[in-house]
Amino acid sequence: MAFVQLTKISLAFGGRDILRDLNLNLATASRAALTGVNGSGKSTFMQIIAGIRPADKGERAIQKGCRISYLPQSGIVHRGKTLREELETAYQDIVRCIEERDAIGRTLEGVKEDGKRTAGLLGEYHRLQDYIEASGYYTRSGGIAVVLEGLGFTPADSDRAVEEFSGGWQMRIALAKVLLESPDILLLDEPTNYLDIEARTWLEAWLKAYDGGYLLVSHDRYFLDSTIQEVYELFQGKLNRYVGNYSVYENIRQAELDALLKRYAEQQEEIARTEDIIRRFRYKASKAAMVQERVKRLEKLERIEIPEALKKISITFPPPPHAGRVALNAAGITKRYGNNQVLSNLELLLESGEKLVVVGRNGAGKSTLLRILAGVDCAFEGAVQYGTGIVYGYFSQESAELLTSSEPVLEFIEAQAPTALIPKVRDMLGAFLFRGDDVYKPVNVLSGGEKSRLALLRMLLKPLNMLILDEPTNHLDLHSKDILLSTLKAYSGTVIFVSHDRSFIEGLSTKTLELSAGHHRLFYGGYAYYVEKTAVLPEAPVVHTEPKHGEAKLNREIAKSIRRFKRQEEDILSQLDELEKEKAFLEAELLKPEVYSIHEKAQAVQERLVRTGALIDEATVEWERVMEQLEQVGLP
Repeated sequence: MAFVQLTKISLAFGGRDILRDLNLNLATASRAALTGVNGSGKSTFMQIIAGIRPADKGERAIQKGCRISYLPQSGIVHRGKTLREELETAYQDIVRCIEERDAIGRTLEGVKEDGKRTAGLLGEYHRLQDYIEASGYYTRSGGIAVVLEGLGFTPADSDRAVEEFSGGWQMRIALAKVLLESPDILLLDEPTNYLDIEARTWLEAWLKAYDGGYLLVSHDRYFLDSTIQEVYELFQGKLNRYVGNYSVYENIRQAELDALLKRYAEQQEEIARTEDIIRRFRYKASKAAMVQERVKRLEKLERIEIPEALKKISITFPPPPHAGRVALNAAGITKRYGNNQVLSNLELLLESGEKLVVVGRNGAGKSTLLRILAGVDCAFEGAVQYGTGIVYGYFSQESAELLTSSEPVLEFIEAQAPTALIPKVRDMLGAFLFRGDDVYKPVNVLSGGEKSRLALLRMLLKPLNMLILDEPTNHLDLHSKDILLSTLKAYSGTVIFVSHDRSFIEGLSTKTLELSAGHHRLFYGGYAYYVEKTAVLPEAPVVHTEPKHGEAKLNREIAKSIRRFKRQEEDILSQLDELEKEKAFLEAELLKPEVYSIHEKAQAVQERLVRTGALIDEATVEWERVMEQLEQVGLP
């Protein structure tokens, strides 16, 4: 079994100890995660394990022949090859083995006598041959195709120059290469950062079937729960191990942190009492011995430290303005890029307070739809109508590009915040990973990820009743995602969002819109409901960009039917709303003495109540009929 072992690893930056006497053993059976708050040294420790960065102290031992592949968080750019040629470089180790085997073969051709040397060469030749055949090198075309498809590339991408791919796709190429290397131990630092849900699901399955070991850093709770069996946590320079998946670790760790926070609070109270005694009696000669003893006690006290990220933060944003029942109505939304039809006759009705997640593969039109709904993209067919009183805000990764202020982060956000929230700004910044001296950085020197977090916080500080969010969790850690999720769940306004974090999606969504190759399906339930339904429903039919005449007519008829039934559904729901109000009014009338004490009045109200109840029953039956019709024409 191949392994890498680290013993008493220590590393310091300036005067700060990042890693202190860490011990770790990874082998081909390892299924592990590395976690810790931002800045705890996770990426640095991964680089030491990979042999890229030396430690100040400690030993790194690796079994002979053990191969380790490392994927960093970001920063990889490929040049000078097509995608297929770049992925072929994943087999460089095998190519060297082939060259070594062939060299031994040429040597053996010149050997005329049997002997120990010949036997040794033959043994090495056969060992290399077995290793090469087991590596999958001779079937690598199939392996490359499987990995490309799993990570969201198309067959046509194989012949594209790697320079043509954006930063996120550059990291997918890097991930594809380390997977194809099939090392003994994989070190993956945030491998899901640039993956959609489909690619994350594929990677989960790939890791479960993988023969080697791996250590993962990820901010995706669902992904970790699906792939790991142990967690290593970096906490204040120390490494602690927990057996179980990530949720098990969180439960155990929360109990430990609660106990730590309790001890911290008790210690702070004791320190405050001691310091108060010292201040009160410092200048009294009769108490000098007592004061000195307490001063020494404070100096020797091993103080409990709580990282800023672990302090409990509860944040609130401005209450949303009042809005009508309908938040948004989109009709006949059609969008093309050249010959590529991304959206086709999309119909969408949202009521206030709903939380809609838009799902689908990369390129299905999720971000395009959000830009249309937010009024950023006006080059489309159809219409978008907002409900009465709707005030919306839009966040995307491009929002970061608009932040060019030279103000410090703290001053910038305080200027954006309503007066009532200014005292809570530091907590809010902490929740969005601006801690300590980070709040004094000028906005224009922040990284892209930092600007993205700041742009999201700035938008949430505005009094809005509809939020349109494209990947709001991209640059947040698990702790910050949890804070954002709890805040949005408590938010009474409407949310339309795209995210690739399954835990976040399942926790927030109440309605799901699936986009697929110009087609769409609306599911009247959250993401878990959608997954359950799509496990048994057929895949959404593909609407071709140039359909035949009969197919185009059929698609138009289906869209027309859907719009008719949706209008009927809206009318029925409005009627039911009025009838329920009438029923509540009549029930209240029956409780009034001036009504129930007079037989004729009570009888008249009772008859109206019976008629209203019958109308409610009829409307409910009609609503169920319309919903069945919607299911038949393609809206589950």
